[in-house]
Amino acid sequence: MSKIILDRKISLLQATAINMTDMVGIGPFIVLSVVVEKMNGPWFLYAWIAGAFLSFIDAMIWSELGATFPLAGGSYNFLKEGFGPKWGKLMSFLFVWQTMIQAPLVIASAAIGFAQYFTYILPLDEIQRKLVSGSVVILIVLLLYRKIETIGKISVFLWLGVLITMACIIFGGFYHGQFLEPVKHINDGLEVNSAFAAALGFASVKTMYSYLGYYNVCHLGGEIINPEKNIPKSMFISVAGIALLYLFMNISVASVLPLETIIKSPFVVSDYVQALAGPIAATIVTALVLWVAFASVFSATLGYSRIPYAAAKDGAFFSIFAKLHPTKHFPYISLLFLGSVAFVFSLLFRISDVISAILAMRILIQFVGQGIGLLLLSKQKRRNFFKWKMPLFPIPVIVAMVLWICIFYSTTFDMIRLALFIISLGIIAFMVKARYNKEWPFQQV
Repeated sequence: MSKIILDRKISLLQATAINMTDMVGIGPFIVLSVVVEKMNGPWFLYAWIAGAFLSFIDAMIWSELGATFPLAGGSYNFLKEGFGPKWGKLMSFLFVWQTMIQAPLVIASAAIGFAQYFTYILPLDEIQRKLVSGSVVILIVLLLYRKIETIGKISVFLWLGVLITMACIIFGGFYHGQFLEPVKHINDGLEVNSAFAAALGFASVKTMYSYLGYYNVCHLGGEIINPEKNIPKSMFISVAGIALLYLFMNISVASVLPLETIIKSPFVVSDYVQALAGPIAATIVTALVLWVAFASVFSATLGYSRIPYAAAKDGAFFSIFAKLHPTKHFPYISLLFLGSVAFVFSLLFRISDVISAILAMRILIQFVGQGIGLLLLSKQKRRNFFKWKMPLFPIPVIVAMVLWICIFYSTTFDMIRLALFIISLGIIAFMVKARYNKEWPFQQV
């Protein structure tokens, strides 16, 4: 096992940039029309507000755990510590087990979305789109194959592109002069009933997909400067900043395009800019959207590559994933493996196939599991143990878990069955591994 350790070289600015570039991927540009369709009315903005609210209170859970356990792997460490020396082994194993499947899905989904928007600039057939998405994954792996301080600088550079893109889209709404119209009519025809609650749940599955990534800094905990302060700060800045950008972007688009047009458009942002400023401007903004999608794949792949490494270094996963590059000091085996699987997924799946699957596979073990783990750890260690403490504990934890369960239910029964199937396979794999190694629950007393 490698004796090389990770370097703490990522600043607050770089950590925030990594989070925000992961959050603002292709997601908001792809799901914008889907959210409007699910809500079927001007109140679609409530789905984006709901996503921001859940992200903010869930970030409190991540902040307590991330500041207290600033190590590579994030949730792997949180679940292991929260559930204790016995059940913590199972929960942390299940998280890594799921990560080896859902992390490449996340990476592939952004690459597939990149290829979809690329067809606005250059029409492509199905095979050509797959070649584009696969090439994006390969290029990302090549860019990440370097020292972490260089990656931090690249992240800030890509983040600037994200901010420029969102600024261009939002400015169009202000320039048009009807920016506040969607807000004025947000409650037109609104009836708060079971139908609205169901629509909000289905739409929130899509908006939460777009918010995912506010916690990416936790997976890089072993490389963050002053993690007790910078990990929580970077998450709250990221959630607040992205929530405003998403709301302004949706308001801008809806102030120009009719809801019927938004629902039917596969390139809604491109069509929005074309309606405002013509095809040349639309092509330029589409290129910026591609920049954002590329930046998201970069950031997500960076964070996920640290999870198998952390588990392997801890002896809970295959030891080969614990290897660090001898001179560049990053987990290159983990990066290459996840990149390879993501490349295959980018050739096999469509964007609509993976969004709900990504959320369904993560909610029970990672998000709900971390909430339970935090409650257990707080009872055992007491509140003074934590390096950062949320206000009104434990109310935010309970609210977050309830909302995650509602999102899980809204992913559809097919996705729920898939998630439970993956968890079941993981439990079987853990038991086989434990029995072979004579570990809990098969260890001899």
